[in-house]
Amino acid sequence: MSWQTYVDEHLMCDIEGTGHQLSAAAIVGHDGSVWAQSNSFPQFKSNEINGIMKDFDEPGHLAPTGLYIGGTKYMVIQGEPGAVIRGKKGSGGITIKKTGQALVFGVYEEPVTPGQCNMVVERLGDYLVDQGL
Repeated sequence: MSWQTYVDEHLMCDIEGTGHQLSAAAIVGHDGSVWAQSNSFPQFKSNEINGIMKDFDEPGHLAPTGLYIGGTKYMVIQGEPGAVIRGKKGSGGITIKKTGQALVFGVYEEPVTPGQCNMVVERLGDYLVDQGL
Protein backbone atom coordinates (compact mmCIF):
# COMPACT_ATOMS: atom_id res chain seq x y z
CA MET A 1 0.00 0.00 0.00
CA SER A 2 1.36 3.43 -0.88
CA TRP A 3 1.86 6.12 1.74
CA GLN A 4 -0.64 8.29 -0.14
CA THR A 5 -3.26 5.56 0.32
CA TYR A 6 -2.69 5.68 4.09
CA VAL A 7 -3.32 9.44 4.04
CA ASP A 8 -6.32 9.27 1.70
CA GLU A 9 -8.07 6.22 3.20
CA HIS A 10 -6.99 6.18 6.86
CA LEU A 11 -6.46 9.84 7.77
CA MET A 12 -8.75 11.78 5.41
CA CYS A 13 -11.57 9.29 5.97
CA ASP A 14 -15.17 9.75 7.12
CA ILE A 15 -14.87 9.78 10.92
CA GLU A 16 -17.17 7.28 12.64
CA GLY A 17 -19.88 7.71 9.99
CA THR A 18 -20.34 11.40 10.86
CA GLY A 19 -19.70 12.63 7.32
CA HIS A 20 -16.84 14.76 8.69
CA GLN A 21 -13.11 14.38 8.10
CA LEU A 22 -9.82 15.96 9.10
CA SER A 23 -9.07 19.24 7.32
CA ALA A 24 -5.50 18.14 6.48
CA ALA A 25 -3.17 15.19 7.09
CA ALA A 26 0.35 14.02 6.28
CA ILE A 27 2.97 11.39 6.95
CA VAL A 28 6.43 12.93 7.21
CA GLY A 29 9.78 11.23 7.85
CA HIS A 30 11.77 12.17 10.94
CA ASP A 31 14.11 14.07 8.59
CA GLY A 32 11.25 16.27 7.35
CA SER A 33 10.77 14.50 4.00
CA VAL A 34 7.11 14.26 2.99
CA TRP A 35 6.04 10.66 2.45
CA ALA A 36 2.44 11.60 1.61
CA GLN A 37 0.04 14.44 2.34
CA SER A 38 -3.43 15.73 1.62
CA ASN A 39 -3.72 18.62 -0.85
CA SER A 40 -4.73 20.86 2.06
CA PHE A 41 -1.67 20.15 4.24
CA PRO A 42 0.36 23.34 4.72
CA GLN A 43 3.82 23.86 3.27
CA PHE A 44 6.00 23.57 6.37
CA LYS A 45 9.58 24.60 7.08
CA SER A 46 12.29 22.11 8.12
CA ASN A 47 12.90 24.05 11.37
CA GLU A 48 9.25 23.38 12.30
CA ILE A 49 9.83 19.62 11.99
CA ASN A 50 13.13 19.97 13.90
CA GLY A 51 11.24 21.67 16.75
CA ILE A 52 8.63 18.90 16.80
CA MET A 53 11.33 16.20 16.86
CA LYS A 54 13.09 18.04 19.71
CA ASP A 55 9.81 18.13 21.67
CA PHE A 56 9.50 14.35 21.30
CA ASP A 57 13.05 14.01 22.70
CA GLU A 58 12.59 16.74 25.34
CA PRO A 59 8.85 16.91 26.22
CA GLY A 60 7.81 20.47 26.97
CA HIS A 61 10.31 22.05 24.54
CA LEU A 62 7.53 23.62 22.42
CA ALA A 63 5.26 24.66 25.30
CA PRO A 64 6.76 28.17 25.80
CA THR A 65 6.85 29.11 22.09
CA GLY A 66 4.00 27.07 20.63
CA LEU A 67 3.95 24.52 17.84
CA TYR A 68 4.26 25.85 14.30
CA ILE A 69 3.27 24.12 11.06
CA GLY A 70 3.28 26.12 7.85
CA GLY A 71 3.66 29.28 9.91
CA THR A 72 0.44 28.60 11.84
CA LYS A 73 0.90 28.65 15.61
CA TYR A 74 -0.82 26.10 17.83
CA MET A 75 -0.88 26.22 21.62
CA VAL A 76 0.62 22.95 22.88
CA ILE A 77 -1.81 20.99 25.07
CA GLN A 78 -1.29 17.75 26.93
CA GLY A 79 -0.08 14.88 24.78
CA GLU A 80 1.86 11.74 25.60
CA PRO A 81 5.54 12.57 26.22
CA GLY A 82 7.72 11.08 23.50
CA ALA A 83 4.73 9.68 21.57
CA VAL A 84 2.00 12.27 20.84
CA ILE A 85 1.96 16.08 20.61
CA ARG A 86 -1.37 17.89 20.54
CA GLY A 87 -2.01 21.51 19.67
CA LYS A 88 -5.02 23.82 19.74
CA LYS A 89 -5.86 26.90 17.68
CA GLY A 90 -9.30 28.43 18.04
CA SER A 91 -11.95 25.79 17.36
CA GLY A 92 -9.44 23.49 15.65
CA GLY A 93 -6.14 21.86 16.33
CA ILE A 94 -3.50 19.31 15.43
CA THR A 95 -2.41 15.85 16.58
CA ILE A 96 1.05 14.46 15.80
CA LYS A 97 1.92 10.81 16.50
CA LYS A 98 5.54 9.71 16.35
CA THR A 99 6.36 6.27 14.98
CA GLY A 100 9.77 4.63 14.60
CA GLN A 101 10.44 6.35 11.27
CA ALA A 102 7.69 8.92 10.71
CA LEU A 103 5.38 11.58 12.10
CA VAL A 104 1.65 11.20 11.43
CA PHE A 105 -0.13 14.58 11.31
CA GLY A 106 -3.84 15.30 11.53
CA VAL A 107 -5.30 18.83 11.45
CA TYR A 108 -8.96 19.43 12.31
CA GLU A 109 -11.59 22.15 12.46
CA GLU A 110 -15.07 22.03 13.98
CA PRO A 111 -17.29 20.04 13.86
CA VAL A 112 -14.50 17.43 14.18
CA THR A 113 -13.57 17.13 17.86
CA PRO A 114 -10.06 16.84 19.35
CA GLY A 115 -10.90 13.29 20.46
CA GLN A 116 -11.92 12.26 16.95
CA CYS A 117 -8.69 13.66 15.49
CA ASN A 118 -6.63 11.92 18.18
CA MET A 119 -8.37 8.62 17.47
CA VAL A 120 -7.80 8.77 13.68
CA VAL A 121 -4.14 9.84 13.92
CA GLU A 122 -3.15 7.60 16.82
CA ARG A 123 -4.87 4.52 15.39
CA LEU A 124 -2.83 4.79 12.17
CA GLY A 125 0.32 5.68 14.14
CA ASP A 126 -0.09 2.66 16.40
CA TYR A 127 -0.61 0.44 13.34
CA LEU A 128 2.61 1.75 11.74
CA VAL A 129 4.50 1.19 15.01
CA ASP A 130 3.18 -2.41 15.08
CA GLN A 131 4.48 -2.82 11.48
CA GLY A 132 7.97 -1.69 12.56
CA LEU A 133 7.64 1.65 10.82
